[in-house]
Amino acid sequence: MAKSRLHQLSELGQSVWIDFLSRRLLQGGGLARMMEDDAVVGVTSNPTIFEKAISEGDAYDEQFREVLAEEDDAKEVFLRLAVQDVQNACDLLRRVWDGGGGKDGYVSIEVDPNFAYDTEATIAEAQRLHELVDRPNCFVKIPATEPGLAAIEEMIARGRSINVTLIFSLQRYAEVVEAYLRGLERLVESGGDPGTVASVASFFVSRVDTEADRRLDEAGAPEELKGKLAVANAKLAYERYKELFSGDRWEALRAKGATTQRCLWASTSTKNPAYRDVMYVEELIGPETVNTMPEETIRAFQDHGEVALTLEGDLDEARRVFERIEEAGVDYDDVVAVLEREGVDKFADSFRELLDGVRAKRGELVSA
Repeated sequence: MAKSRLHQLSELGQSVWIDFLSRRLLQGGGLARMMEDDAVVGVTSNPTIFEKAISEGDAYDEQFREVLAEEDDAKEVFLRLAVQDVQNACDLLRRVWDGGGGKDGYVSIEVDPNFAYDTEATIAEAQRLHELVDRPNCFVKIPATEPGLAAIEEMIARGRSINVTLIFSLQRYAEVVEAYLRGLERLVESGGDPGTVASVASFFVSRVDTEADRRLDEAGAPEELKGKLAVANAKLAYERYKELFSGDRWEALRAKGATTQRCLWASTSTKNPAYRDVMYVEELIGPETVNTMPEETIRAFQDHGEVALTLEGDLDEARRVFERIEEAGVDYDDVVAVLEREGVDKFADSFRELLDGVRAKRGELVSA
């Protein structure tokens, strides 16, 4: 039997994760099927994803009623529902985690986005989420804001696995890796085992083009510059990854069992219908990376994706894209700064909608 396109992709060293989670996906066997048919070895979630899952249908109603008998606070109700989904997904993916030495098999749950600019609150919530889920293959997501960097370092130093999310800029990426390395060094100094800790650095890809293209239009820039910055950004990030995870400092940690913090490509659905619907998969295929895809991107790639090692090709061209974008009058540093702020705001808005949905559902179930 011919291998699927996603199985071929995974053979090139890129892990396929999915960017959605719901009780229906778990109970209906959808995740188990995707593990077999689509080479899926991990799951990411965020407030937007849970908001959609909980608002659709009645899959959560039974547990809702049980939780409402004990808990009234909307956030605590949500956490009880979300933690059960994450635990069940972790249990399903545990064989992947065990079989691969802890490389894949992770399920991510996100810290309250309202804490994105509060280091101490992020640390406390990340610790709590790890304790609530209580699975070795759980990632807690912390946004790569400036206050988030210290929280990332602290959690790694505590031996907790972290998915660093909402990365847009190359500078911030270097700071994220530094936080990871410092956390590992502190863990080793305290007698901990760095081999028990994993991390990924999640670059949000398509949003970079969405914002840059809008500015290029305003600047009257050549059409051929559009749809280029996101891929160039990710390619240069991967080049940086290979530089940062080499040399004496890294080798000392690796000798003690530490593993690299892989780049994860997130936000990989194509927002502009003029672009190929699998471009953010096809153009970013390379070893020691993860691509977390929404379901429509999984299906599109399985249907017509082209599998080839592309991530390390045309690096000079990627650098030229940056130069030409700047020459066109678009400020890269401002683009990525705006995207970080907007990313936090969007997740915070989704979290508010999520809690409003929990309250509305509570009202429906109480009055039923």
